[in-house]
Amino acid sequence: MFNFFWDRLKEHPLSKVGPGLITGVADDDPSGIATYSQAGAQFGLNMLWTMPLAFPLMAAIQSMCAQIGRVTGKGLAANIKTSFPPFVLQSVVFLLLLANTLNIAADVAAMGEVAELITGFNRHIMTALFVFGTLILQVFVPYHRYVNFLKWLTISLLAYAAVLFTVHVPWGEVMQRTVWPTFTVNADAGAVVVGIFGTTISPYLFFWQASEEVEDMRSKPGAVSLVSNASLAGKELRRIRWDTWSGMLYSDVTAFFIILATGVTLNVSGITDITTAAQAAGALRPLAGDLAFILFAVGILGVGLIGVPVLASSGAYAFSEAMGWNSGLEFKANDAKGFYSIIAISVLLGLVIQYSPISPMKALFWSAVINGVIAVPLMVVIILLVSKKSVMGKFTASRPIILLGWVAVAVMGAAAVLMFLPG
Repeated sequence: MFNFFWDRLKEHPLSKVGPGLITGVADDDPSGIATYSQAGAQFGLNMLWTMPLAFPLMAAIQSMCAQIGRVTGKGLAANIKTSFPPFVLQSVVFLLLLANTLNIAADVAAMGEVAELITGFNRHIMTALFVFGTLILQVFVPYHRYVNFLKWLTISLLAYAAVLFTVHVPWGEVMQRTVWPTFTVNADAGAVVVGIFGTTISPYLFFWQASEEVEDMRSKPGAVSLVSNASLAGKELRRIRWDTWSGMLYSDVTAFFIILATGVTLNVSGITDITTAAQAAGALRPLAGDLAFILFAVGILGVGLIGVPVLASSGAYAFSEAMGWNSGLEFKANDAKGFYSIIAISVLLGLVIQYSPISPMKALFWSAVINGVIAVPLMVVIILLVSKKSVMGKFTASRPIILLGWVAVAVMGAAAVLMFLPG
């Protein structure tokens, strides 16, 4: 019966979509939703411009990561290991695991809080259920089945488009403010811009994207890396471009909708300080009604069920590749004990933080700081890797993609500098 269900599920058109869709949706995890909600609540429509700017930059970086994975047949960490000094990989992996664990803590806390709002059950109990549920799925369900479950969950992002049908949207002003925002450039605005770009272009997505291309390759009988067999290169590289850019567009448009929805509701009602995604959902209820609240809340739970596994897995891929261990969600637990141990430790530590004196919001803050520290040098490493013929053979990235990558480095570098300037 179980096999029959999954066989029917994998025949759905979503099964044809690659890792880009899941990566894009994981980018809008509950902590990201909190950041976008704060942008809309604090600045109304005047932060909408960040999304059109972020889209080509995030898509370029993620397409590079996907290309590295499919061309070389190895994840990002494995490629860094063979091309750079050991301290580069060691530093990146350590900071990635720390940031991911803190991010998981913030995400599961938001999911538990939202579940309590919807069901009335204690948030800590709901958080534990989500944590153990995602952990069981990752450890005991093979990748080729689990990935279809994740693809179905990507539909949850449509909830944020649906929210806009429940509120009044001044579309003329929306278009105007997207192109010509009006706000004072100060520390508060800088902090929000840093938060938006930091949650949109995140290191954990880099590792996940490359490793999932490798997972997808391994799941196809006879498939090998493109440097080993170039006959499928044209088809595969076209798929990567379409898959990655469309997945990032889905993510980016959704983030735009979240900023817009909170901007036309919370901001105009004088609610300008949002600290969690659950708080944004709760604040919508008296302003836009139960339907808007439910849609917003369901979206948080749906993307959380994607975001938490992606966060945990990305760190496990990076650490396992650095150590030379078997890595991959297709492996059985006994065949990749180290890989699954890292997943379990990351998720369970995220759960433990809920019962510690550490505030989930402080965990999120430090996660953003760490991501800001490693994102810029890591993007430089990615651009260098995807430009090296010794790594990519004849499948190095195109000049326009590399140029967009360097622009992303400049933007994230400026954001990182702003983050450390005194307020």
